[in-house]
Amino acid sequence: MLKIFNSIAREKQEFVPLVPGEVKIYVCGMTVYDYCHLGHARVLVVFDMVIRWLKINGFEVNYVRNITDVDDKIIKRAQDNQESIEALTDRYIQAMNQDAAALGVLQPTHEPRATAYIESMIQMISMLVEKNLAYHAVNGDVYYSVHHFPNYGKLSGKSLEDLRAGERVEIDSSKKDPLDFVLWKSAKPGEPFWNSPWGRGRPGWHIECSAMSGQLLGVQFDIHGGGQDLQFPHHENEIAQSEGANDHPFVNYWMHNGFVRVDNEKMSKSLGNFFTVREILNYYQPEVVRFFILRAHYRSPLNYSDQHLKDTKLALDRLYIALKEVGSININSSAIDWNSVYAERFRIAMEDDFNTPEAIAVLFELTSEINKSGSKELATLLKSLGGLLGLLQQNPQDYLQNRPAGNDSNVLTEDEIEQLIRERVSARAEKRYSNADNVRKRLLDKGIVLEDSAQGTTWRRI
Repeated sequence: MLKIFNSIAREKQEFVPLVPGEVKIYVCGMTVYDYCHLGHARVLVVFDMVIRWLKINGFEVNYVRNITDVDDKIIKRAQDNQESIEALTDRYIQAMNQDAAALGVLQPTHEPRATAYIESMIQMISMLVEKNLAYHAVNGDVYYSVHHFPNYGKLSGKSLEDLRAGERVEIDSSKKDPLDFVLWKSAKPGEPFWNSPWGRGRPGWHIECSAMSGQLLGVQFDIHGGGQDLQFPHHENEIAQSEGANDHPFVNYWMHNGFVRVDNEKMSKSLGNFFTVREILNYYQPEVVRFFILRAHYRSPLNYSDQHLKDTKLALDRLYIALKEVGSININSSAIDWNSVYAERFRIAMEDDFNTPEAIAVLFELTSEINKSGSKELATLLKSLGGLLGLLQQNPQDYLQNRPAGNDSNVLTEDEIEQLIRERVSARAEKRYSNADNVRKRLLDKGIVLEDSAQGTTWRRI
């Protein structure tokens, strides 16, 4: 039985879907005004792993991952670039999809854009105003009145008094309470707007997820996911909006992945330790980045550093080397014998709140056994289990010889490597062993390991 750590219950709970055999899941996606960073990559990969495992368990999954394509940052970036909002957001949506595909992330069932659901947001805000859960302020904005929603704070575990104690005092605010949050923003000159009962304006950020999830999944669904940074106030506000408008429970299981840190500090542009996916992929293969993300439990902090990525590559190399040594194998994940010791332990780990570190430990134990026995059966199981995590599906030789996406002049091309290998073969044939050793050393200095066998010399990058 699958158990999930439910953030709102603060404990692991057995997963029981609302409809047997079906799972409805919503994950907060990107605000598209820049390239995906490592934090986005973690959300993409973590919930891709979750979706894959749910499907392996036989569930029919309806997966919604939204796109925020209008907000303050988007408007400012478009104005700074002197381009339309549509041109900006279209470009970064395309870039996001490219990054996600590179990381092996499957497409969601639905990927709604906020601007396509403005009418649904207006309808939900109207319901909240009618129920006295929201009010039209003198500045033209519409705010949610948190003190009228009795359970506000149940996700974060904080009372209104606790939350107010930590709130900064606002000067000349139109809010009735500092914790009240905006549902509708009145139009400012030069900004996009839509007509509404409260005049021209645009929706606040929080309302979009309540409206889109309600339209695509219904008033109640199984799982809502996102980064830990969204737990408060974004997800707290979603609960207030959705349950306040619909008088119905909103989400059964809340899942939050941990923060990304860089050399043990929080990733931040202001600290200069901010990395986009594209920057990282200049130096590391996408599967290495995916493996790096999955080696940590999704709820734990993920600490990025060059050394951690290098260690991850060496670890993934071990798995691929074992597959390469065994030779060609065919896989069929649906034919995995779940009664086998390795597969059973893999399943137990994944059923325990998606414990990928333990599941990956099983892959390394399998690898050790393959290296001893050369078993094709175990190699097939290794590749099949890896495939459930979106790993180990490349041709081993292609993976081991693949170069990073960047144009580092220090990285040798395949033609250059093969030419040096031919020089080494000639030197050995002529008994110029010192020259042959020098070629091996030159290649090693460039990150190329040579492996000699009766069949000849092969190479791989390190």
